[in-house]
Amino acid sequence: MVEAATTVAAYFDLDGTLLDASSEKTLTGALLKRRPWRFPLGLTAWTLRTVGGLLAGRALYDALRNRGHFTGATWSTLEALSDELAEEVLMPCVPKAAIDRLAWHREQGHRLVLVTATVAPMAEAMGRRLGMDATYGCGPTDRSGRLTGSERGWSVPRRKGKVPVVLADAEANGHDLAHCWAYGNTHADSWFMRECGHAMAVNPEHALVKEAEARGWEQVQWRRG
Repeated sequence: MVEAATTVAAYFDLDGTLLDASSEKTLTGALLKRRPWRFPLGLTAWTLRTVGGLLAGRALYDALRNRGHFTGATWSTLEALSDELAEEVLMPCVPKAAIDRLAWHREQGHRLVLVTATVAPMAEAMGRRLGMDATYGCGPTDRSGRLTGSERGWSVPRRKGKVPVVLADAEANGHDLAHCWAYGNTHADSWFMRECGHAMAVNPEHALVKEAEARGWEQVQWRRG
């Protein structure tokens, strides 16, 4: 029996997958350009949190991806700047192949879901422009005031953290993950990709190439022309 199209979702990573650029680096760079006085504050906070994370036993991958560089910035500033950058800078960095793939899923009646470790205001700004039905980025439920650089109390869909996000979304929307799609570009994405019946490695790094070969996942290159 063929499953109804409404039971299918396509889960996408953002940076390096749908986007041939780094959304958070773009946001960080623009924030520093407009407020250059933040550079020593952000660098110091990021360094301290990286060292602290390593001392606490966190993996290097996770320790390096702390949010110290946003220390002192307001959520409202990040939201406004993300909206501007998504429209003017980042959408031109979405390859045609990625746009075509999103269109294909829409034609099948599939839900489009963005699951990314990018900070939530930027993730949501890109999600709106890409036509996502749901977007899950990094951030707390209450986004008021200023960022401290800490991720405490945040939803953090990074590495294995993407798995519970995908599982919860599938359960809430009645999706059978055996019929769903997953797209990522790094081995860190492989955790949520394994949960779906159809996985595609996009612009895969070496470790994901090996994983894709072992699991029989299709490998594609989506790059700006």
